Amino acid sequence: MPSTASESGWLIKPRIILHGGAGNITRKNLPSESYHAYRSALLSVLHSASNLLSLPDCTALDVATHAVTLLEDNPLFNAGKGAVFTRDGTNELESSIMVSNGYRRHGVGCMMLRRVRNPIKLAREMLVREEEENGGGAQGHCQLSGEPLEHLAEAWGLELVSPDYFWTKKRWEEQMRGLAEEEQEQSCSQTPSIDECEYLPQGTVGCVVLDSSGMLCVATSTGGLTNKLSGRIGDTPTLGAGFWAEEWTEECRSTPQMLYQPPTTASQLESISRGDLSAILAECLPTLASYVPTARQIQMYTYDNHHTPTQGKRIRHAVAMSGTGNGDTFLRTNAVRTAAAISRFSPCTSLASAVTQIAGPDGEMQRSASDRWGKTGEGEGGIIGIELVGQKAEVVWDFNCGGMFRAWIDDRGSERFMVFKGEYTK
Repeated sequence: MPSTASESGWLIKPRIILHGGAGNITRKNLPSESYHAYRSALLSVLHSASNLLSLPDCTALDVATHAVTLLEDNPLFNAGKGAVFTRDGTNELESSIMVSNGYRRHGVGCMMLRRVRNPIKLAREMLVREEEENGGGAQGHCQLSGEPLEHLAEAWGLELVSPDYFWTKKRWEEQMRGLAEEEQEQSCSQTPSIDECEYLPQGTVGCVVLDSSGMLCVATSTGGLTNKLSGRIGDTPTLGAGFWAEEWTEECRSTPQMLYQPPTTASQLESISRGDLSAILAECLPTLASYVPTARQIQMYTYDNHHTPTQGKRIRHAVAMSGTGNGDTFLRTNAVRTAAAISRFSPCTSLASAVTQIAGPDGEMQRSASDRWGKTGEGEGGIIGIELVGQKAEVVWDFNCGGMFRAWIDDRGSERFMVFKGEYTK
């Protein structure tokens, strides 16, 4: 994917990453045919979106909406046509879009939709119509739900369908099986638990895009949790919980900022109780490794047309992320915005590191489940995102569960797909 000159004169290479759900996915409960079905679907969407992104006037908002629309139309995913059912046997869909700049509203969430064929298109309309008088009928609201929102969708010319459009045999059987297992567990006074032999979709589909102007956009859509209560609102339409995008400026430095970062060893009191003097000294005296500039610090250099380091200039820094997994965990931890805040307010912390702190193994999401971890699906999930510092962009992700369906364009321009960690296949 070629780099393109932005308005500021920088060369910004467009980037894209998308996800198709996360959870208790294992090589045991994901047979080869299912693996290849997800792989084919995600790479097809990635290829289509990447081609669109290469067009001169195409924006990140256009591409993210396009990608998620394709995912919503594929019954393989828990969004749109493939959405899961509530306990009452209905579908209640959610979607959201947010951009790092360019629109006054920045981000919107749509929820409790039953007739909008492509909820992500409705989220886009809410965002762009903020520029119209009275927000095109949405006033200044960032979140709307149910029938009033569907009336707006109809007025805006979006396609409405009968609720039975979202019915699929696969999802219905999953619901029936889930309700039967829950009833059996209750009759035996057992705590509801996840089945390691079956992958039940509890995530969302999402896409994060960086365009040549430096705008980041995140688009996310979901059917929610299998057998959720009717009226339940998840993380997908909730700003900061399941999606986020923002940008700010930082001052550049002509030399790396040498910050002391305490080693992650045991506390001094624990060291004293063990008589471990070396650990105490390690905490009091920073090692040379503490003074090595990080990748984030190196990115903080800026150069003029003669490639001369320039001190005091302001540099653009932007992030965008989409989450997938157990939505209630994302809500309780305000996961995605927290990751953004770590990157923004913690000195020299990359977005990749921040995402790992939240969604990686033993991160905040996992710890929030406490003794329920590994039993109910609580705490499970992953985050994808893109970080832009100056003209350099990095695609990031991490997850704490069995797997996360994801596809992206790598630094060399190749299309990549993975489910598990440690995969090296295209």
